Amino acid sequence: MAFTLWNLFEASLLCLNAICILNEERFLVKIGWSAKRAPTGFGENPTAKAQILNLIHSIRTVARIPLILLNIVTILLKLLLG
Repeated sequence: MAFTLWNLFEASLLCLNAICILNEERFLVKIGWSAKRAPTGFGENPTAKAQILNLIHSIRTVARIPLILLNIVTILLKLLLG
């Protein structure tokens, strides 16, 4: 099987879906990655952990509706084209 743009699109869609359905209380709190983080002071750089948590929260907020539409389009194309 060749590596195509369609495969790359499907892989990224699956990763975004996984991030959006990740239950924070069930999985992230167990490893110490809760959303209740200590506030950083002005001018302090956030840690890598804080940046990843911020990225997860941003993806959940911004990508929810577009992901629904992309999932519908992907399912329809898979049904029609096989």
